[in-house]
Amino acid sequence: MRYFILLTILHMPAHSQDRSQARSMVISDRGIVATSQTLASQAGAQVLARGGSAMDAAIAADATLGVVEPESCGMGGDLFAIYWDAKTGKLTAINSSGWAPKALTIDFLKSKGAATMPQEGIQAVTVPGCVDGWAKLHKRFGKLPWKDLFQPAIYHADHGYPVTEMISEAWKEVEANLAKDENARRVFLVNGAAPRMGEVFRNPQMAAAYRLIAEEGEAAFYRGAIAKAILKTSDRLGGKMNLADLSEFEAEWVEPISTEYRGWKVYELPPATQGIAALAMLNILSLFPLGTYQPRGLLELHTQMEAQKLAYADMHRYVADMRFSKVPVEGMISMAYARERAKLIDPDKARCDAAPGNPAAVHGDTIYLSVVDREGNIVSLIQSLYEHFGSRVVVDDYGFALQNRGGLFELDPQHPNALAPRKRPFHTIIPAFMEKGGVHVGFGIMGGLNQAQAHAQFVSNVVDHGMSIQLALEAPRFSKQTYGGCDVLIENRIAPEIRDALISKGHKLTVLGDFASKMGGGQVVVHDSAKGVNYGASDPRKDGAAVPEPAPYFATPKK
Repeated sequence: MRYFILLTILHMPAHSQDRSQARSMVISDRGIVATSQTLASQAGAQVLARGGSAMDAAIAADATLGVVEPESCGMGGDLFAIYWDAKTGKLTAINSSGWAPKALTIDFLKSKGAATMPQEGIQAVTVPGCVDGWAKLHKRFGKLPWKDLFQPAIYHADHGYPVTEMISEAWKEVEANLAKDENARRVFLVNGAAPRMGEVFRNPQMAAAYRLIAEEGEAAFYRGAIAKAILKTSDRLGGKMNLADLSEFEAEWVEPISTEYRGWKVYELPPATQGIAALAMLNILSLFPLGTYQPRGLLELHTQMEAQKLAYADMHRYVADMRFSKVPVEGMISMAYARERAKLIDPDKARCDAAPGNPAAVHGDTIYLSVVDREGNIVSLIQSLYEHFGSRVVVDDYGFALQNRGGLFELDPQHPNALAPRKRPFHTIIPAFMEKGGVHVGFGIMGGLNQAQAHAQFVSNVVDHGMSIQLALEAPRFSKQTYGGCDVLIENRIAPEIRDALISKGHKLTVLGDFASKMGGGQVVVHDSAKGVNYGASDPRKDGAAVPEPAPYFATPKK
C-alpha cells in the first residue's frame, strides 16, 4: 500500500527520453524551501541551515518576497498558513487577514458616490494582517531569534537585487496606476517607469520598516512608528482607519476543514476563504471516474469545468466572515450535497447559468510558499496584497504598499459579504495540505479566483493520474475567473482538437500561452516519513525555485 502511495505522488519516468516535465523535483534528506522568487527560497534555505525551524524559514522567505516580489505581497497585506507537526501529526492553521476600519461603512461610501466597492485607493484598504501572523507563528513554532529572520529582506532592500522576468512584466502592467500615488511613484518607479528585467532595484525605505519590525516586533507595525505612518498616509488621502483599528487587530487560530478524495485527506482553511470551494469541487469530482479519463482530455476538462461552476456559485452566494454571517460549511462539503450538485452536470453541454444550491438543507496578485525542514515539519503559507501593489497606496517613509482586499466587499447590505465595521472580506488566498499514509504534502497555487479550482486540478493530477508533484504543477490548466457564463481561460498546451470539442459543448474559450501567468503559480513540498526524505516542486509559471537546505559544510564556512 505504501509503495503505491509513493508511486502516485513521487512517480519518476523509467527512461530519461520519456521525460514529460520541464523540471525535476528537488529531493533532499534536509529541508527544502519552495517560493516564487529564488532569492526568497535561498533566504529560507539559509535559515534552515542555521538551525531554524520550518516556520523560521517560511517567515524569512516571506519577508524577503515582500522586497523582491513587491507587487504581489508584503507587510501591507494579509497572511494565511497551515503548519503540520511531524512529531505529533497535528495540523494548526492561522487566519491573519485584516478587517475593515470601524468607521468605513456602506453609507459613507455611497455618500461619496460609490456604487460598488472601490478597487484602488485608500477606501479599498483593510488592516494588514501579515505582521501579526508572523509574530504569532514565530512565538509558537519558531526557534531562531525573531530579528534574525528579517536580515535577508533588509539586505536585499538595502543593497538591491536584479528584477526577474515575470515580476518585471507584472510591475510594468501597473506603471500608470503607481504613477497616481506620489509615494508609489517615488518608491516603485525609476524615472517614471517600472524597473526592467535585470535592473537592480533598491528600497531603503522598506529596509527601515523591516529594521523596526526586527527590533520592536509587531508592536512597531500596529502601535508604533509604522502604525503612525500608516495613519498619516490614510488621513492625508481621506481614509477612515484609526489607531484602534490597528492596535486591536489580532490574527485568529482556526481549524482547517477537510474532505476525503479517493483515500487522500485534503485540508483547506475555512471561510471567509475560498478554500471550501476546492473541497466542494473535489467532492463533486470524486463521483466521476477521472482516473479512467484521458489526462487533460475532453471528458476530464468538461467535468472539471462544470464542477468548478457549481462550487463557485455556492462560494459566491454563501462564503463570508463567519463572525458576521452563518456559512453552511458542513452542508457545502458534504457528500450528500455533492451528489445533488453532480446531477446537474450534463456530459454533453456546458452550463452557462450555474446557480447556488441549498447546502443548509444538508446536515452532517499573491505569493505562495511551502517549507519542509529536516524533521519533516511542513509550512504551507500564502500572503498577498490582492492585486498588483494592492491599493497602489504606499505608506509615507516606509516604502511598502497597502493591500486592496476591501475591494472584495459588497455594498449590498443584504449580501453575506457586505461591508461592515471590523468585518473581514471574502478572501481568495488559500494554503492547502494533503496526506495519505506516511506521505504529507504542503501545497498551494496563487492567483485570485483561480486558486480553489487550481488546487482541485493539482489534486486530481496527483491522485487520479499518478503525476509527480512537479508534473502535476506543470500540467496545462484552465481557469474560470468569473461567476457566470461559459467563459473559460485555457492554456495553449491543451490539444486543438480537445479545445474544439469543448467549444462544441458550449464552452467559450480564451486560449492563453503555454505557461500562462493567469493560471497562477504553485509550490509544493512533500515529506516521506518512512524514508525520512523530502521532495520539492516549483511552478515554471513563476520566477522561483525549490531550494534545498545546504549541507553544514557549506552553511558554516571554516575559519
